[in-house]
Amino acid sequence: MIKNVKWFFVVLVFSSLISLSFNRENVKTEKLSVGDTAPQFTLRDSVQMLNLHNTREGYTLLSFWASYDAESREKNTALAHLVKENDRVNMISVSFDRYASVFHATVKQDGLAPEDCFVETDGSDSEVFRLYDLKGGFSNYLINSRGVIVAKNVTTDELASFFP
Repeated sequence: MIKNVKWFFVVLVFSSLISLSFNRENVKTEKLSVGDTAPQFTLRDSVQMLNLHNTREGYTLLSFWASYDAESREKNTALAHLVKENDRVNMISVSFDRYASVFHATVKQDGLAPEDCFVETDGSDSEVFRLYDLKGGFSNYLINSRGVIVAKNVTTDELASFFP
């Protein structure tokens, strides 16, 4: 009987240690949060780094999307049309489509400004995908002129409230 109690105790302690190691408070769920500096990056086919720091007192909206992801595409398009109306926000729209031809057709179909749109054909294998930890889904970031993230996953209503 005492042997069984010892094993039960050992299993109980071991189980407790394992459950403590999976405590949700210890696990950081997102790589980038509001208040963090937005990482600079260069896209695969680009020769220069995209500037996420505005020289003027304004904001950059960095939006990640793909034509095969309807939700991210719709959100990107709505945000792009709203940003057109506001001169305090510069938009950088990055697509993770594998084929540039699909990207160009989507930009044209959605009525996006081609000069604000970029494609990363390396998709989920790209540096920017890892830097912004997009494995959980596409997102967007509102970045101030100093390169600090002030909002994440903003909707059109939220973005409009930033700039009355």
